[in-house]
Amino acid sequence: MTFHARDLDSVREATERLLTAVAKMDNAAVTEPSRLPGWTRGHVLAHLARNADAIVNVLEGRPMYVSGEARDADIERDAPRPLEDQLTDLRESANRFQEAASVPADWSRTVELRNGVTDSASRVPFRRWIEVELHHVDLGIGYELEDLPEEFTQREITFLTERFRDHPAVPAVTIKQDDGRLLFTGAVKGLTPEQLESGSHSLMVTGRRADLLGWLAGRRDGTALLVEGGALPSLPSL
Repeated sequence: MTFHARDLDSVREATERLLTAVAKMDNAAVTEPSRLPGWTRGHVLAHLARNADAIVNVLEGRPMYVSGEARDADIERDAPRPLEDQLTDLRESANRFQEAASVPADWSRTVELRNGVTDSASRVPFRRWIEVELHHVDLGIGYELEDLPEEFTQREITFLTERFRDHPAVPAVTIKQDDGRLLFTGAVKGLTPEQLESGSHSLMVTGRRADLLGWLAGRRDGTALLVEGGALPSLPSL
């Protein structure tokens, strides 16, 4: 099975977990605050549905969103809907994504996402997996970073360290996971592997993978992490 096909299966499984959990909510819970500042749970659910359709646009060669303003307006429009409507939209939009991503295509091609970001089409299913898993946690309904699949957590940590590598606002950071694995991010250009592994020219950040992911993804403040060589940096918004 190809890599993107495996990710499509993972997205399907994550979506079913999400739908099962959301179905246990009620209309009042939809209007309550999520863990994302300024967003109710309805905003999170609306975003997930519209994101699925936006990724279909990407896969079919159209702009991901008409504009940032249109994206935000769609979320605001759909956020107040009752639970039944949210569930139907979430399920149907997820099905549209799965159908579009199952069409034979050149998965090595480059596609354009939001804000001019480009990536291989083969990684688009993983990007959708990120949306489903992290926003499930953002709902604040009992699904935590510790509950995420182990494979997803490791891949997302790796993905985010790559995203912040050489970012001008992030100092050099050596990340040591609880299994001893090392990852490097921030201003690491020009540093040797020996310097990075020793932490002599970078911050050394150690912790459980759930806490590392929480910090990298902006879901936790990093207080559970051990930091050597300075203060834990604040990371730019994703």
